[in-house]
Order: sequence, then structure tokens, then C-alpha cells
Amino acid sequence: MERNWHKIYGNRVPKEIDCGRYTSVAHLFQESVVRFADQPAFVGQGGELSYQDIERLSRQFAAYLQSELGIVKGDRVALMAPNILAFPVAMFGVMLSGAVQVNVNPLYSPAELAHQLLDAQVDTVIVFAGAVPTLAEAMKTAPVRQVIVVQLDDMAPTPGPSAPIEVSLPQYTRFSTAVERGAMLAFKPVELAAHDLIYLQYTGGTTGISKGAALSHGNLIANILQFKAATPELFADGRHTVLTALPLYHIFALMVNCLSMFSEGAKNVLVANPRDLDGLVASFEEHRVTFITGVNTLYANLLVHPRFQQLEFSSLRFAVGGGSAILRATSDKWRALTGKHIKEGFGMSETSPIVTLNPLHLPNFSGTVGVPLPSTDVSLRDEQGNEVALGVSGELCVRGPQVMRGYWRREQDNTAIFWPDGYLRTGDIAVADGDGFIKIVDRLKDMVLVSGFNVFPNEIEAAVASCPGVLESACIGVQDERTGEAVRLFIVKEAESSLSEDQVRAHCRARLAAYKQPKYVDFVPSLPKSAVGKTLRRLLRTQSE
Repeated sequence: MERNWHKIYGNRVPKEIDCGRYTSVAHLFQESVVRFADQPAFVGQGGELSYQDIERLSRQFAAYLQSELGIVKGDRVALMAPNILAFPVAMFGVMLSGAVQVNVNPLYSPAELAHQLLDAQVDTVIVFAGAVPTLAEAMKTAPVRQVIVVQLDDMAPTPGPSAPIEVSLPQYTRFSTAVERGAMLAFKPVELAAHDLIYLQYTGGTTGISKGAALSHGNLIANILQFKAATPELFADGRHTVLTALPLYHIFALMVNCLSMFSEGAKNVLVANPRDLDGLVASFEEHRVTFITGVNTLYANLLVHPRFQQLEFSSLRFAVGGGSAILRATSDKWRALTGKHIKEGFGMSETSPIVTLNPLHLPNFSGTVGVPLPSTDVSLRDEQGNEVALGVSGELCVRGPQVMRGYWRREQDNTAIFWPDGYLRTGDIAVADGDGFIKIVDRLKDMVLVSGFNVFPNEIEAAVASCPGVLESACIGVQDERTGEAVRLFIVKEAESSLSEDQVRAHCRARLAAYKQPKYVDFVPSLPKSAVGKTLRRLLRTQSE
């Protein structure tokens, strides 16, 4: 079908991709490790691993999973770690074993982790040492049988001393030990096809209950090829040095920084703690970065760092933004310093993730999220599913080979999120211009975007409801210079309650990840409600402006 954005492609970008080029991500992986065997693949704490190193170590880990832990095709294995050298080794090892990786944020609270492990039916967890206390608490309700603990510099050519595990676990194996054992075990190749699952990527979707987007090998292969087809300039002049400060457990960095760049022989500089701006700037300078991805917060923080302002940017070729809106002011400042605008795109966990992207060859900041990728169709629709006229806002709906098959074990949600003709409902309200550029103008639901992470009012309110002294609560998102949006919580106390703000914050810290914590807590006499008793968050937003 001819679409208006195809004229933006010109002769640079194909309208369709060949989804059958690779049978699986494992197929792409094997091709890459042969093509770039001696090239540096990942740089992290303690050193550097080549493509050949990654293939050898991940195959050993896969052998351990298969022979020692009995992992078979389709089993779910959780990976809960920051951007360290062990992450790609573990990830590719899980993939080669035939298992489905469940990506887990290591900053989760025990309750959040337990929900995800139970929902995904996980009994094997690969966990960063710093998150072991969280896992130990979650295991009181989640029946995990097998734990592999990863240290900060595991897999590094020059590892330091291992940190002690201060919280007792029933039993666990160190990741380095598992990989060493795997060298003495036979790896059994697993036949993988496009329809086989590779990741369960947990997200709140548009309803707030954490659900696993079931992503297949075919979904990821499609989005890798779509991204590469849409960005011919990115891969036109040799291999890249990529700075990966966004977490690899987030699908954006996982697909773009890791898998797409791995397929083209890039050197990936892993940043374990992006909050350490001094270290982040040092990595940028030391490795002469050519490509970076980030959310608006990351770019804004770099721009005000004194040492970053003194760097020389001749090596930097492209910067891509996603996860949350890139502000024009941020992109303008980035261009003034580096000579390049930030190219914004749109995506979601359910779409592997990229749906749209601003063409890299266009010099200006468009104020939009760009145009759809090849083999992607978008439709802006009203509440009845009818396509709206050009220039009229409607819900952004997507169809393409990168769209998930559905949420894991959630048939009712799957019925609600797909229109009968197969288009996925994103929950975002958008408007399109005559050239197919998409601008996100609102959210269908009340999701709050904090530094690119989805925060849902229902989840916050559910956690606060168990706080002694709370009668009812409601939360909204408010603008924040540092994180894009922040959570503002309104609480109605029980009669004669002496509940304090400090008590509320302590209650939230015990139950919610750091990025979900309310920045503002307001005690109010009542909440605005509809005639049927529904809390009217839109009125709270109006009052907060």
C-alpha cells in the first residue's frame, strides 16, 4: 500500500524489508561473530571482549544452562543486571540455550520483582550481586529454584576481587563459575525459528498492570532490519563506537545499541551507572563515541556538565532520542555544542520497539517523532476504530512485523489492545501531516513518563492504599525539568489520622522502584470525582498547572 511518508524515503529507503533474511536472532548472532571475530564487541568494567570472546563465553554459558540446570527451549530465564560485560554474555547464552529471556529492572522493589517472576513462571534468575537482597525478599513468594549471581566485573579480562554476598540465598552459583563449568560441557544447538519467543518485555501497556510483551525472534529481526533500512547514513561509513548509557534491560537500548549495532560490528561502550556523569563523560571522551542514544534527561544532563562542554565532537556522527519526548530546547543546545540535532523516534515494548523515526539526512529538528519505518503501517483512529482525517488527532495504531504477538497469558488484554484488523492500539494520541510525520499530542491514559520509564497512577495508588491513615489517593504527572515528568500524589487522610509526608515516603520506598517515587505529596480534604464516584485526574492536573 502506498503511503504519504514513502515520498520521504525517496531512493534512500526501501518501502519493505525482507523479514526472511534471518531465521532467528541466533542466526544473525552467528553471522556477526564470524564476520567480526577479532574486533572489539563490548567495553565495560575491567576491560574489553571481542566478538569471538562473546561467542565462546555465551556458548559456554548456554552449555551450563542446558546441562547443569536442565534449561530447554521455551523456558523463561530472568536477567536482572545493569550494563556490565556479563550482560551480553548472559543474554546471548540464554538465547543460544533456546530459553526466553525475561528482562528485569535491577532497581525493582521485591513486590514488583515477585509479580514479574510469578507472572512469567520463572524459576531461574541471573541477578546482579547488588540486587540479591531484593531477590531474596521476592523469593519468599516467588518459587525460584536456581539463582546465578553476577559480579560487577565478571567476564572482564582483568577482574577485581568479588564482592561478598551479604544476604543468604538457599543456594546459588556465581556467573563466572557457571561459564567456567560450561567450557567442559557439550553445547547442544537449538533450532530456533521466527515464531519462537526471545524476550518477555514487561510493561504497563496502557492499563497499568505490568504485563509481559511476548516478543519473538521474528519481531526483533524485523525491527533490526527496519531500523537499518531506515538509517542508511548510519551504516554507510564503517563501524561505530556506541555509547550505551540506557539500560540493556530496556528494549530501546537492547534492540538499537546492542543487537542492531552488533550486527554491524560496532564497539559497544557499556555504562553501568549513567548517574555518574563524570564517568559517563570520561567514557565519551576516551572512546571517541560515534553514536549515542538517550532520553531527554540524559542529553540535558550532559549539556550542563562542564567537562562535556569542553570535548571535541568531530567523531560523533549521530544522536538518537526516545523513551520520552526530546525537547526542542535540548536538541538545539545539543546541535550548538556537537553540530548534530537529536533524532527523535517513537516506540514501545510491544513493538520491539521502534515504530517511527526522524530521517537522519534531514538537517532540522522536526518537533515530531518522524515517519514510520519500512514495512510499518500506522493508522490514526477515533474511539470506534475509524480512521480520522489528515490533520485530525486520533489514537496512534500500528501494524507491522515488529508488533508483538500479544501479552503473555493475558487474552483479555490482547483482545482490548488489538483492533479486529490487527492494528495495535498504542494508547497515544497523535496527529499526522501531509508527509506522514507523526506528532504525539496527548495520552489516551494517564501514564506518567519519568526519565523515559512508564509510571502508572493505578500502581502508585494501589501501593499507597495500604499505608495506615490513607483514606484515598490519586496521582498525576507534572512537568519536571530534570526527568521530563514527575509524580505528584494527592492523599485524603482518614479522620483524625496523624499521617505525615515522611511516613508516606517511607511506605512508598518499601514498595516502589526509585523512579516511581512521588516527588510531591499533597494532603487534601477531598478528591474531585464524577457523578459515579470516579476520581477526575484531569481536574487535578488543571489545578496543578
